[in-house]
Amino acid sequence: MPKDVIIACDFASRQQTLEFLDSFEGRRKPFVKIGMELFYAEGPDIVRELRRRGHPVFLDLKLHDIPNTVKKAMRVLSGLDVQMCNVHAAGTVEMMRAALEGLTREDGSRPLLIAVTQLTSTSEERMQKELLIGAGMGETIVKYAQNAREAGLDGVVCSPLEAAMVKDACGADFLTVTPGIRFADAAKDDQVRITTPARAREIGSDYIVVGRPVTAAPDPVAAYERCLKEFLNQ
Repeated sequence: MPKDVIIACDFASRQQTLEFLDSFEGRRKPFVKIGMELFYAEGPDIVRELRRRGHPVFLDLKLHDIPNTVKKAMRVLSGLDVQMCNVHAAGTVEMMRAALEGLTREDGSRPLLIAVTQLTSTSEERMQKELLIGAGMGETIVKYAQNAREAGLDGVVCSPLEAAMVKDACGADFLTVTPGIRFADAAKDDQVRITTPARAREIGSDYIVVGRPVTAAPDPVAAYERCLKEFLNQ
């Protein structure tokens, strides 16, 4: 299974996004993540534009609603030719199955579908005090991952710190997509469960999602290539 680095294009506009990606002209087309801010600002046209430019796309909208609504929304998203999209695992096995059904095209093809377990900004203390989840972080994430696998999904979003336990519980072929990546010499920002690209590779991440360490770097291309080198061990 190929591993890859996904750049989180958390920009406010099409112009900012394309200006950033223009710096990669003539180089490897990076896998990019489009999240809520950019998608809500520019709509599906930004997805189509990046696909025309040859970028693989992870559409990170974290759908979480009643099963029928999620199924219909996924049916729309399946026409955007993205490589990966996601839902919240907290939406239950039934909702995740509905998402998979909506995402699957008539010919049986579909993007990868993964489920968010717990956000990397969530600490165990916040999870227990604010969300009233009594189980520990690791136990909760493993259970959510097992639910996603039961629903037929391809993997989960989790912090790199939980990737190994997800693999142990769900199998080596179950994808772990891990944000919360920082270089060893970088600031943590607002994420609390983080690690480096090299360590993420060692503990089982299949894809790492990297935002500010690349997008806010003085030389984004060099920062991206550093991520590739550390994560893919090239």
